[in-house]
Amino acid sequence: MTRPHPHLLQTTLMKLTAGGLVLALLTACASSGAGPDTAALPRTDSQQWEDRVHVDSRPDEVLLALHAEGLSAAQNQALDQLLGRWLAAEAREIVVNAPTGGARGEIAGRMAAAARQRLVAMGAPAAKVRVTGYDAGGAPGAPLKVGFLRYTAHVPQCGGWENITATRNNAAYENFGCAVTANIAAQVANPEDLLGPRAETPIDSGRRATVLDKYRKGEVTSSAKDEQSNGVISKAVN
Repeated sequence: MTRPHPHLLQTTLMKLTAGGLVLALLTACASSGAGPDTAALPRTDSQQWEDRVHVDSRPDEVLLALHAEGLSAAQNQALDQLLGRWLAAEAREIVVNAPTGGARGEIAGRMAAAARQRLVAMGAPAAKVRVTGYDAGGAPGAPLKVGFLRYTAHVPQCGGWENITATRNNAAYENFGCAVTANIAAQVANPEDLLGPRAETPIDSGRRATVLDKYRKGEVTSSAKDEQSNGVISKAVN
């Protein structure tokens, strides 16, 4: 058996190495691209309007003058009205912001506690009312600030309606999807929900234990039927 020439053997090995390197690079390029789960899906004609909905926030607050004797009747009424607006807006929390420092710091602290107590007594969850402080720079007339962030959605202006029957190249008309997006953004109870989903509420551990106990016993786990929800025709005499 004849052995190959050393120079020919070296040339063959170099070719195989280069070919393997090219194949490895091609494989890496093919595998490093975004897969079907990570690749961005093409945007539809109606999704372009989602980027034209803008949500901004502004404080809805009342300023309460500090009184050594505590909250006045007018201030209690202002807090009650603020609470009503907070409930209607479905906002996150109410912040009681008291001025710190200065000669009236103790009065501000007492009024902040009284304002929080008033809001909780009128129906605000205690976990949703937070007391903080702000630097008033020693100003003698610095008020107690009580409020929350109110979010507002600015919807796109739809217009320029064309003949929607003239589809030409089977393309969507200019304002396709604008009205739906604008209506949803205008009707949502809390525009803050357009910025992201809310956190999940805690589970009802008591109800879960009750259902699991009935399941283990082979009992019915559903709630009792409401007799008022059946479809029986009224037999009232006219």
